[in-house]
Amino acid sequence: MSLRTILIFPQFDNIGQIDTIRQKFDPLADLIRPHITVVFPFDLDISNEELKQILDSRLAKVEPFQIKMSGITKCEDRFGNYLFLNLVKGSESIIQIHDMLYENELAEFNLGLTYTPHITVGKLATVDALDEAYESLKDFDATFSCVVDTISVEMIGPNEESIIVIEKNLKESGKN
Repeated sequence: MSLRTILIFPQFDNIGQIDTIRQKFDPLADLIRPHITVVFPFDLDISNEELKQILDSRLAKVEPFQIKMSGITKCEDRFGNYLFLNLVKGSESIIQIHDMLYENELAEFNLGLTYTPHITVGKLATVDALDEAYESLKDFDATFSCVVDTISVEMIGPNEESIIVIEKNLKESGKN
């Protein structure tokens, strides 16, 4: 089984601004659309149909919710040098989904790190390059808003490309 990831692909009207930044600073820009990672890459030996059943069960009561993103921050950690677009509304809902999915079947893949939802808009090779990129974006003040109504599962292809294998639609209470 290939690596899979669980993601939210926000449908912002002004997403082109994010794409422009990612083209300059994110080596994955041409391989995957702007996204919020909910469950990081995992290799669980179950079918996509079984994974869809897990999502249906775990997310049965999760309704569509509003998110808002604004502001760029930088992050240096053991995984690399990153630029993040920050979530300023809807974080609690995404953290709840993240926690629900890591509680049971995916628990073995939880690294125990503090989870902060965001969109990665840059990954730089060095700290100096990160600092330079951040300097150019620190005053970026666009705001991005939308309703999240779909959770997606991607398979990571052999060339790091994103292949969507499941789309779980969130339903409002009382609707089928």
